Amino acid sequence: MGNRYLHLGFNSAQHYIQRARVRGAWAILRLRHPLLASTVTMHSYEDVRFIYTPPQSPEEALLDADKNLEYKSCSKDQLIDDYLNGDRTLSNERLSYLIVSCGDPSSLPSPPLTPRETQTKAEVTYTHDILVCAVHFLGDGMALHQFANDFFQLIGSDKSQTELESQLHEEWATHCRPSPDKTFTLPNALEDNFVVDPSRIRRAVEEVDFKSAQHKAIGGQTFPRKAKQPRHTIAHGVSVSAALFAICNLAWTRVGTGSPDLPMMMYSALNLRPYFTVKPPHDSYWFLAVGYFNVVLPNFIPLSTEVSAIFWHRARVAKQQSTRAAKNPMVVSRCRLMAEERGRRARIWAKEDDDREQGVTVAPPVPSATTRAPSLALIGLSLLGNLDGIYKHASFPAIRLHTLTTGSRQRAGGMLLFGYTFAGKLWISLGYDENGFEKEAVDRFWANVLQATDELLIG
Repeated sequence: MGNRYLHLGFNSAQHYIQRARVRGAWAILRLRHPLLASTVTMHSYEDVRFIYTPPQSPEEALLDADKNLEYKSCSKDQLIDDYLNGDRTLSNERLSYLIVSCGDPSSLPSPPLTPRETQTKAEVTYTHDILVCAVHFLGDGMALHQFANDFFQLIGSDKSQTELESQLHEEWATHCRPSPDKTFTLPNALEDNFVVDPSRIRRAVEEVDFKSAQHKAIGGQTFPRKAKQPRHTIAHGVSVSAALFAICNLAWTRVGTGSPDLPMMMYSALNLRPYFTVKPPHDSYWFLAVGYFNVVLPNFIPLSTEVSAIFWHRARVAKQQSTRAAKNPMVVSRCRLMAEERGRRARIWAKEDDDREQGVTVAPPVPSATTRAPSLALIGLSLLGNLDGIYKHASFPAIRLHTLTTGSRQRAGGMLLFGYTFAGKLWISLGYDENGFEKEAVDRFWANVLQATDELLIG
């Protein structure tokens, strides 16, 4: 599925969240980042394209933004549940969507809209929620959070509505007004951001290295699966530490259903933007720029050693493996080849899904004739780091962000755990396909994650 969401809860006066103001900010950002306003056209499984039609006027940009903006009156949990478990919000014709929910008054006073306006009393602030929705192939976590920061800087600024509308006209003139010397471009695909050595020998070396790295990824732990049922995705959110690899490792080991002879493998994402060697044709940050790496840890707890010592040791091992992955001289070629491999898989899965919808029997994959160690990942971890480094809270003082939850509509059998720092607190959220796993095993794992956090980090 890959339909991502970012929820943010905040307090502000009502005028900061009025539809006209939000629509204007949303329109400005859609002009800056054309993939948000694009569609997808599929000619074949090998020929899938973004189509972007620039708005012909600022007014058309506003209309487009308004069509992809919705106001609701419901709780944060209901917003997320509707997105995850209800009808699909996004499609090939709608790659992004913004949902706003206005809530109850809070006790915090709010500064006025602009210092030039005088008011006789402090304004009443309200609790609000927004849900930023985007298909996963549109951009990565960095893009999602940078977008949210820019959005709050626009609606939380001291600009009047008239000044925001003037800014919209300026943005349209910069990005969309036709001129003889203007060429409309979209952000690069991941592979196009690297200079590729044309040497056949170099390509052969990279492919051998990639296959060797894949064969070294040994993992034999998986959650017990359930028989296939109608899909339903759920999410949880609690506080956690940055040592998530070790926490998940101990939590799963304590579940006790996996063989202690086989290690536990987890995967995580690597930000590839610092590795780019090609100047991008567009200054938008909305594009996908992640690679993947694995962390492998033992699936047993020695009885002769204190659990805290084991935890910190495995946390250091996880850090070492992560550092090696990021600093490996072949990291770019590995990620580029992995992107090609994931593209091939995605096309195969897309065809299988289409065949099933049409009632065509899908043959099971043919087992490999080569015997090799299992390469199964237990869970994916999205380690977002300190998000307060992205959200410049001081640049929109009239708005107080207090809650952040992120996740996605999980594919069948998918499970992903997020960890990050936000508003001075540590958080985690777990999203998984509820019908893809045995509930008891997932519940025990989650309980163990919480217990390990309390026992080893907080206690």
